[in-house]
Amino acid sequence: MGSAGEKLELESDEEIPFSSSQATNKMDSLHYEAPHIASPRSYRSSKVLRKMYQISLFRSIYVVIIKAKINVLLPFGPLAILLHYVTGKHAWVFLFSLLGITPLAERLGYATEQLAFYTGPTVGGLLNATFGNATEMIISLYALNNGMMRVVKQSLLGSILSNMLLVLGCAFFSGGIIHHQKVQVFNKATAIVNSGLLLMAVMGLLFPAVLHFTHTEVHFGKSQLALSRFSSCIMLIAYASYLFFQLKSQPNLYGSVVEDIENNSENSEEEEAPEITQWEAIGWLAVLTIWISVLSGYLVDAIEGASDSLNMPMSFISVILLPIVGNAAEHASAIMFAMKDKLDITLGVAIGSSTQISMFVIPFCVVVGWFMGKPMDLNFQLFETATLFITVLVVAFMLQEGTSNYFKGLMLILCYLIVAASFFVHVDPSKDGD
Repeated sequence: MGSAGEKLELESDEEIPFSSSQATNKMDSLHYEAPHIASPRSYRSSKVLRKMYQISLFRSIYVVIIKAKINVLLPFGPLAILLHYVTGKHAWVFLFSLLGITPLAERLGYATEQLAFYTGPTVGGLLNATFGNATEMIISLYALNNGMMRVVKQSLLGSILSNMLLVLGCAFFSGGIIHHQKVQVFNKATAIVNSGLLLMAVMGLLFPAVLHFTHTEVHFGKSQLALSRFSSCIMLIAYASYLFFQLKSQPNLYGSVVEDIENNSENSEEEEAPEITQWEAIGWLAVLTIWISVLSGYLVDAIEGASDSLNMPMSFISVILLPIVGNAAEHASAIMFAMKDKLDITLGVAIGSSTQISMFVIPFCVVVGWFMGKPMDLNFQLFETATLFITVLVVAFMLQEGTSNYFKGLMLILCYLIVAASFFVHVDPSKDGD
């Protein structure tokens, strides 16, 4: 044992000079070779991450751009820009811009729905209404910047009418056909609150018009503008209070009537999963909004020329055609949710969108016009204001029971056809601002 121990000590003593002499060399070699030794793993991991990112990106592009059938209309957008510079024919530029914006508006709604998976139902519904109205707001701001106040007013009015009559009517009709064996129900309290806000918006639009047409202004032409700006600030405060009431103060009021039933059903166990990530949804929202902004500029520039070329009233183009394109997102999502028997979300999209336009977008445009030096007011003319007032009353009566069926949907659609025919034969008394 002793000889073995001595041998080990001798061997270790003999190896000390060797190891000490080469220690620095080994450390240096390790120092220089460390990156080369560690690089295969880091390189492989970074390569995998890059590949995963590329796969995710390609999948996101496929889901958002290629998968949807409505995107066959996307090429009309670049064609509209090309026609604008090559031919200058306003009718074709207008029609192609209209077709090009339609899938963008629908995809904007889709990206908002995907983002709603990560934010929760209440905030998701608010996002859906907000980005669903992004197209109308962008078009309105372009028209306002060009001094086309009547186009702003009529397109926003048309968006409200389209949401309340056409979108809600198609949703009630399709949901009633699919679920004809039972009565579809929704939260009556939510509908009553939204109806009250819509009536308040009608009041805000009615007084400037009556003041103007009865010639009872203190300062003719100035009093209605001052009243409109004051009323717009009040309406914005009311809408902010409504959001606080909805999100913070009384969130339980906005819960679904059939929530408990859905939680107990087997279908609720199979929850839908998002198809794209949260940051991808945010990125697509930005890209789509920018592209809509670009096309909206060409669309607004071609409206007047298209009206003359097509021999079609400006009021019909502004009130009927523009909102149908802008409401493509709401139209698709409202019908989809009604067919899934989720009428509370349908009402949040259709009526919530109308409430947001009337209580936020219209007053916001008045305030923006104020800062831009544009005489944007709430005088929508008697014909348009009367149409909105009757529409709000009809929809309020339809919603007061808290139930839905296909016949109610059919009545709303037929009412919209009457409104569309009325604006087709309506001559706008003022062509440029009033």
